[in-house]
Amino acid sequence: MNIKTTIAAVSVLSALSFGTFAAESINADQAKNLQPIGVVNVSGLSGSPMDIRHALNAKATEQGASAYRVIESRQEDNWHATAELYK
Repeated sequence: MNIKTTIAAVSVLSALSFGTFAAESINADQAKNLQPIGVVNVSGLSGSPMDIRHALNAKATEQGASAYRVIESRQEDNWHATAELYK
């Protein structure tokens, strides 16, 4: 029984820890009160818009951003998106 409880606790803490460090997608109104720190691009991806959001989130988090705002997104043969990063 203790093993199940420990595994459950570790799972919850891991999810909370990831959420703490992940960048948040925001809109233009929310961005007004934040400091811009750069821009990232993702391209050559196939899949859903959620795949693009995940890729942008990963790049924003790598750059130390707490938030990002998608400023351009298009789909031709593959997806391409650009996001502004914020602290």
